[in-house]
Amino acid sequence: MPTLRDYAAAVARVAPRAAPRVRLGREQRLVFVVGCPRSGTTFLGGALGAVPGFVDLGEVTPWKAALPSNPSAAELRRILERVRVLGLASGLRGIEQTPETAFALGEALAAYPQALAVHSLRDGRDVVCSLLERGWLSATRSGVDDAGLEYGSSARFWVEPERREEFSRVSDARRCAWAWRRYVEAARSAQPERVHEVRYESLADAAPGLAAFLTADEPALARALGGFRDTSVGRWRRDLSAEQLADVEAEAGDLLAELGYS
Repeated sequence: MPTLRDYAAAVARVAPRAAPRVRLGREQRLVFVVGCPRSGTTFLGGALGAVPGFVDLGEVTPWKAALPSNPSAAELRRILERVRVLGLASGLRGIEQTPETAFALGEALAAYPQALAVHSLRDGRDVVCSLLERGWLSATRSGVDDAGLEYGSSARFWVEPERREEFSRVSDARRCAWAWRRYVEAARSAQPERVHEVRYESLADAAPGLAAFLTADEPALARALGGFRDTSVGRWRRDLSAEQLADVEAEAGDLLAELGYS
């Protein structure tokens, strides 16, 4: 659960971003950027936060810390409103970009009936490469992240209950593919009329559709998204061994094919 330290970290991150563009009022049209880690959520949140009237809240630490406990819409709203008020961001359209919000997206959207969500979708094979590089799900990794959530091979809150023991026994590559599948399934199961999906591979060209969905300044968004570089697209072809690729396809092959990543 969130601690005072979590709130302090979040406010320290938000306030410098919000202060130069403070607006009066209580803006309710928030945006939740979701997607599997290493799918472009950080870049996308930053790009949206650069648009006039918006502010990138980052991964709000107390919000992130609360997600494994299955918080209610009311609890989520209380957390985020504290950070917005203390961070001088209440009058701006906040961009909350914690990837794990995908698993509580229904509650997040219920907490803010005028909010919308953006799902950043990336080829799961490239995501696996990046997750393997980071080592967050590696059997040899220990420690915790900024919200106190454990690294390593232990089952996360989003693992299917009947498969929790299996999670720690599979290969690192399969565990990373497992994460991608679960995050994508969660993000795509929310209210489709309130979720706009963008492909990582086409982020540089996503401004028209995204600006229309969010009623945002398209030229400003296009400039921000123009900084995207696609040099890592398709890296799985050189970085994954045949064995790793087989593990990825065994865990997430059906979803990869459904999404056209095959």
